[in-house]
Amino acid sequence: MAGDNHGIEETQATQAQEDLGQQQTTQDQPQVSDTDWGKAVAERDEKIAALEAQVAEAAKNAEAAERLRGEIAELKAQGESDRIDFRLQLAGVRNVKAARAILADHGGDVDALKEAEPWLFADVPAKQQGGKTGLPNAGTSTDAGKTMRRWRKLAGLDDSNDNA
Repeated sequence: MAGDNHGIEETQATQAQEDLGQQQTTQDQPQVSDTDWGKAVAERDEKIAALEAQVAEAAKNAEAAERLRGEIAELKAQGESDRIDFRLQLAGVRNVKAARAILADHGGDVDALKEAEPWLFADVPAKQQGGKTGLPNAGTSTDAGKTMRRWRKLAGLDDSNDNA
């Protein structure tokens, strides 16, 4: 029986150690009631909702910023295209579309294109002497009779036929 007592004592000692371990574990954990637990969960859920709202707002802002960056890039490209067309027109190009097609072959240099492909450019007409309307100035005199006499002389006609 002495052996049986020894086994019972070991079992009781083991049980006592387990009880002590459970007590220490429960002492380490804060005691939370159901209302405290519900309050903590609600606070966590509110914080999650607030963070999700911030993420959604940041995503909207990022989308708007990306859309605006795209519009800016598109406007810059359009501006560069218009600038090239304007330079070609100033150079007197006959066909802007054809000139743009081969402009890259000349490094984007309009002057090099004009030198290499002169057929693509119209000669710029010389500026005429005249007033703002393109007509001769009112103060200049023209002598139509003198011009006719000159042509008659060159043709070998005499000047006596002026009145006839």
